[in-house]
Amino acid sequence: MLDHVTIPVEELDRAAKFYDEVLVAIGYRRLKERDDGIGYGPESRRAPVFWILAKSPGGAVPGTGLHISFQAPTRDSVDEFYSRAIASGGQDAGQPGLRPQYTMPFYGAFIYDPDGYKIEAVCRLPD
Repeated sequence: MLDHVTIPVEELDRAAKFYDEVLVAIGYRRLKERDDGIGYGPESRRAPVFWILAKSPGGAVPGTGLHISFQAPTRDSVDEFYSRAIASGGQDAGQPGLRPQYTMPFYGAFIYDPDGYKIEAVCRLPD
């Protein structure tokens, strides 16, 4: 089981504004802030599960093989995640809906964040 995931971002303030707006849809908020990064997670958890860090030379870059999937509590929260992401400057990578080709039940949405990372929200509860 993963404890947390970190991605490097080009502009920390821009990325923070995006994720502040988008992650609230699935119950995440800022849990920790440092000069070089911000950690997000659910209220029920003391430690962040998702970090954005100011990119350093030689750091990772976005690409096709990397994507991060957040567990969403409901299908409505997946829809809200997608809407907030698009309204906040994210790009469509797969509108909300069922994905029968994946392990069902699977209701998800995919976006590209402002740095080009593919981010997903998925609800695995039956309707």
